[in-house]
Amino acid sequence: MEVIVARCAGIDVGKRDVKACIRVPDAHGRWRVEVRTFTTMTGDLLRLRDWLAAESVTTVGMEATGAYWKPVYYALEDAFDTQLLNARHLHNVPGRKTDVIDAEWICRMVQHGLVRPSFVPPAPIRQLRDLTRYRTEVVRERARDVQRLEKLLEDAGIKLSAVVTDLLGKSARAMLEAMIAGQRDPQVLADMALRRMKSKRAQLVEALTGRFTDHHAFLVRQMLDRIDAAALTAERISARISEHIMPMRRQADLLATIPGISIRVAEVVIAEIGVTMSVFPSAGHLASWAAVCPGNNESAGKQLSGKTRHGNASLRAALGEAALAVTRTKDTYLAARYKRVAARRGKKRAIVAVQHAMLIAIWHMLTHDVAYHDLGAGYLTERAGTTRQTRRLVTQLNQLGYAVRLDPIAAA
Repeated sequence: MEVIVARCAGIDVGKRDVKACIRVPDAHGRWRVEVRTFTTMTGDLLRLRDWLAAESVTTVGMEATGAYWKPVYYALEDAFDTQLLNARHLHNVPGRKTDVIDAEWICRMVQHGLVRPSFVPPAPIRQLRDLTRYRTEVVRERARDVQRLEKLLEDAGIKLSAVVTDLLGKSARAMLEAMIAGQRDPQVLADMALRRMKSKRAQLVEALTGRFTDHHAFLVRQMLDRIDAAALTAERISARISEHIMPMRRQADLLATIPGISIRVAEVVIAEIGVTMSVFPSAGHLASWAAVCPGNNESAGKQLSGKTRHGNASLRAALGEAALAVTRTKDTYLAARYKRVAARRGKKRAIVAVQHAMLIAIWHMLTHDVAYHDLGAGYLTERAGTTRQTRRLVTQLNQLGYAVRLDPIAAA
């Protein structure tokens, strides 16, 4: 096979140690292979870097193993062309697997250019990614505690969530605090309703009649404290994100011009893909990397399932949230696209189609530094042509048993 990299190294990463293999030409034109073991402590990783530098290694490949690859990658990224490789692309022959053999196999794959490196953003984007992902986890944990609170109230026979929209709203929160303090009278609790909730006083009296005990009061207190702490943590992280994203604020504001994408979603998108689109040769490459496009799975001339891959879970979750939001907009291209695909392929596939359209637009916006330009709800119909659209609709009515006669609006 053709040699792409003359002096390369492959690293099999573990929690406690790494196996590093180098393949370099010797004085006789043959390949010299050497494997050494280093611990994952910072001092030993620096010795690994010095050894690779002394061997004039230019490219280092390593398998992405949990979070254990990070200290190794960070120790080497400034000194070498360091490649993080997808574990699914590095399968070796079954039954011949050891850490040393894995390191040698990775080295050979890198030497012949048989694997593509994964996208690893620069340090500022990685820090922003840590912040946005942690904020997402904090918000999710807060939502779980709200669900636990509702289930606990159901256990006590308190049907407050059946009357109020938000269990943490001012009226509901005042009632919960009073119940924790010892108030059990539904009439007194219902009188704490504010503004529009006052019109639901009779329903509140019935909903607040239950078996709320000191046991429930203790648990509700703990849950409310956790919910408040999570909300405060999310606010602090958001403030930190606002400071960190300041050099990229213009790009975030551009992305926020896309219908359905809020400034928070824009922050997540930038944290996952960065602002430099040169790492993705085209918009299609970005969509493929994010796994928001159908996969190719053909065998013996048959097209098998083309379901999407897992891709970047954080990015897909943010785009999914934006896609759901844009389906409720009016007179927008993305909403029209959703309705068009949902009618033929179902709502789930339509959401993926909207995610794909958003990501294509994001690539062009970040590449050319332009704001979003909406094509309009009628773009898809105009592109297909009115004659074709008319014929399709008439055919559908004929299939339903109707005879159709078309009269132009002006003549009518």
